[in-house]
Amino acid sequence: MSFTYAEVGATRDGGPLPSGYHHARVRERVGHGRAAFTAVVEGVVTFRLHRGAGLRVTSSAPRAAEGVRVTSTMARLLRIPCQVVWVADDERRGGFGYGTLPGHPARGEESFVAELDDHDDVWFTVTAFSRPAAWYARLGGPLTRAAQAVATRRYVTAARRLAVSASDG
Repeated sequence: MSFTYAEVGATRDGGPLPSGYHHARVRERVGHGRAAFTAVVEGVVTFRLHRGAGLRVTSSAPRAAEGVRVTSTMARLLRIPCQVVWVADDERRGGFGYGTLPGHPARGEESFVAELDDHDDVWFTVTAFSRPAAWYARLGGPLTRAAQAVATRRYVTAARRLAVSASDG
């Protein structure tokens, strides 16, 4: 199975996203301190973030790594197959990006990254570029983009919960 778009890896470095797609980039402070950063990164790379956002997730491995296949299901109706295309794992940045596979309602890529800044604030960023692939996504137009925006907000909320739970413990 191959990706449904050509620009594989374009979310990796935070640079300009490919033209011809709808772009989304949300960056928010979700916590403070090394423990919060570690908790958010761990939640991202174990797909706990996705589950916390309300998705059912199956994956070919328990942790994100290049080549791992991830299928999310929403409301037991919508199947969302992706494959991890890159992983960041260093002292101050962690997360991954994954791309769409055949059967996904969109074409494109999305990344989930936590960063620890020089003030020990934890920032969480969701970056995506996509365009409709399925007929119902094309038909949905603005409603499809609104649903994507809601999903992004849910990811940020889940990241904040992960950070707060680390601070409580």
